[in-house]
Amino acid sequence: MRYALYFTPPHDDPLTILASRWLGRDAFSGGSSELRSIGDLAAEDLRHITEEPRRYGFHATLKAPFELASSVNERDLMDVATEFAARTPAFSLPELVLGQLGRFFALVPGDLYPQLQAFSADVVRSFEPFRAALSEADIARRKPEQLDAEHRANLLRWGYPYVMEQFRFHMTLTGQVEAERQASVAAVLRQTFADHIGRPLLISGLAVFVEETRGAPFTVRSWLPLGHAQS
Repeated sequence: MRYALYFTPPHDDPLTILASRWLGRDAFSGGSSELRSIGDLAAEDLRHITEEPRRYGFHATLKAPFELASSVNERDLMDVATEFAARTPAFSLPELVLGQLGRFFALVPGDLYPQLQAFSADVVRSFEPFRAALSEADIARRKPEQLDAEHRANLLRWGYPYVMEQFRFHMTLTGQVEAERQASVAAVLRQTFADHIGRPLLISGLAVFVEETRGAPFTVRSWLPLGHAQS
């Protein structure tokens, strides 16, 4: 089993509901939904481009999936997560926009926000004692030979390349999209998420996700409200 610390809005938030419908799976309930054509995007094409993010559920990674260290158990993790959430105040991102990272699309902040960067770093540090060391196979899967020195150092120190100064908040909506289809997919995404693009996003909770076995879908084990946020 692997655990992960993610951000996702509450289960009944309109963005969570919409994104779960887009991906065809609700990480809170574990339930799947039928994907239908949207604009020029056929249902089969939508199924293809959402295949990878569907397994993970709608989220932004804070601490990437990890196996528990042998000295701790799930109850220990949940106790610390509950305490962490209670002492960490909720905050808002001024603007959420549609971003393209390489060949995939995600909802991202309109700018680099220091409070968000500090929050992510605090999660990484606070839960590091719970992470078992990466296996050689896990390290190899990250292709360290293709990473620059800072990303490679993060991978070896924190178990994930994209942390600390290299962290970029993103809520993934697609897998890799072929270059010739990117403009049409972006247009469908802008239309689908129009009610949320250009609007603030409340960072209101910390979610503990679990992967029961390697390759299984990730589900929400617990969604913990941050200080002054409602569960």
